[in-house]
Amino acid sequence: MSKIAVVFWSGTGNTEAMAKAVEEGAKGKGAEVVEYGASAFSAGEVSKYDAIAFGCPAMGAEVLEEGEFQPMWDEVKGSLKGKKIALFGSYGWGSGEWMDNWKAEAEGEGAVLAADPVMANNAPDDEALAQCRALGEALA
Repeated sequence: MSKIAVVFWSGTGNTEAMAKAVEEGAKGKGAEVVEYGASAFSAGEVSKYDAIAFGCPAMGAEVLEEGEFQPMWDEVKGSLKGKKIALFGSYGWGSGEWMDNWKAEAEGEGAVLAADPVMANNAPDDEALAQCRALGEALA
């Protein structure tokens, strides 16, 4: 059975709703899932999991949330070489540039994306939630 961490930060609950759908998808495939708030996850946790989903909304000028998520990501990203990961998050404006940048950075560190990142404009609709469940399945 694969063991998956779902690590996210959510301000309004949109990214949290996406995280729950990722968890559902992974559990549906028989994976064991552990959920973390961004500030509770560290580089030392990475080796405990077969795969990790990271969720963060776009903030400000299309950047990751800077108080909790960005510091955690900066610490963890160097440990992701060869690790199967997934990225997801919501946004309220812009083109999704934050996700493109984030994906490029993750791949630059040698992480292996299990599926294309999932973005939702504001609250995730049924289609976005279905994509999140598929993301969880791809990780499992």
